Amino acid sequence: MSKNIVLCGVGGQGTVLASKLISAAAMQKGIPVMSAETIGMAQRGGSVFSHIRMGEDVFSPMIAKGTADMILAFEPGEAVRMLPYLKKDGQVVVSSHPVVPVTASLGAKYDATEMIDYLKANVANLLVIDGNKACSDVGSFKVLNLIMLGAALSTGALGFSEDEIREQILKKIPSKFHELNFTALDYVKTHSIN
Repeated sequence: MSKNIVLCGVGGQGTVLASKLISAAAMQKGIPVMSAETIGMAQRGGSVFSHIRMGEDVFSPMIAKGTADMILAFEPGEAVRMLPYLKKDGQVVVSSHPVVPVTASLGAKYDATEMIDYLKANVANLLVIDGNKACSDVGSFKVLNLIMLGAALSTGALGFSEDEIREQILKKIPSKFHELNFTALDYVKTHSIN
């Protein structure tokens, strides 16, 4: 049985690192994994997304629409944009804090509250995290990806334990950042998120 996960956000939010941690955890468990990333204008705050497919019956890294078990979104507008990939009864974990795209400065309308309301109306299994507050509580705005990854782990939909992700943090992130990243990963266990 395969598992399909879409991660999405904008440049600078750590989408690719979160994808690499999940993929490495799968490989550590002996689960075949394929991933594909689209980073485009990531350095300028553009859209970033990763497809991760795990399991014996996976032959392509790209996830077909309507087949993602989870969307892990670091930005609400990106969650809405990727929603067609979610399977019926799939899980969405999303940060409510918007990163307003450049197009909004050109007159395009962007309202994160509307995006979250849309997700609430269209997603049965939705976990919304106030990413801005969470980062402030942890003490760094550079760990949104680990806060959101911890939230995704809390749903059980990822299929990994916190220890399996911690092991990959130890391997892939410099030691001076381990404690901060562990604190971020534990955020949903130590704070009320409702």
